[in-house]
Amino acid sequence: MKQAGKTSGAGGVAGVQAVLERVYPGARAQLKRRMLAGALACFNVHGIEPTTIEMILASGDASVGNLYHHFGSKEGLVAALFFCALQDQAALVDEELAKAHTLQEGVAAMVYSYVDWVSAQPELARFMFQARSSVSKGPHAAELQQRNRQRAKLVMAWMSEPGRQGRFKDWPAELMLSIIIGAAENYSRAWLSGRVKAAPTQYREMLAEAAWLSLKA
Repeated sequence: MKQAGKTSGAGGVAGVQAVLERVYPGARAQLKRRMLAGALACFNVHGIEPTTIEMILASGDASVGNLYHHFGSKEGLVAALFFCALQDQAALVDEELAKAHTLQEGVAAMVYSYVDWVSAQPELARFMFQARSSVSKGPHAAELQQRNRQRAKLVMAWMSEPGRQGRFKDWPAELMLSIIIGAAENYSRAWLSGRVKAAPTQYREMLAEAAWLSLKA
């Protein structure tokens, strides 16, 4: 399975801007995109908690009024950036899953899309890992739970379609996605922190095979 061209590409500022423009397109969202990009840079350098509103405003060349108008609070901005990354990542999963026909291909599609996105968007991926706990415990926790449930429902519906070639072990459905993505996520964390050098895409086939061997009946 080839890497998807829509999301893969150079990381860094250009990659972040491409994601922001996909999720928040148009000239009217320009200030919003600039504030999110500035905040991302601050969060990845200083951490989410130590980053102040003043830092975010200076980095995004915005006012307090702009921040509260678009996001309501610093927590709202963190959640908006997290959901932006989550939406872009999910779009790549959907794109790759649509090309798959068997259960094995579906597992590979999810692993490939995950490591492809992380490798293409390291700044956003790094932010997502540090922001997940904050969002899940903050005022936008219910929205995150709803999004996660909806994503899991869509994926499991794809896997449960009649006629899919292949068979999974009779394990709880809520465990499946963790097993599929678990090793890829763990390696991605190690790569983003600098503990390993090879990008996750270098091991995409092996990670996909490991996920399939763990689940196939």
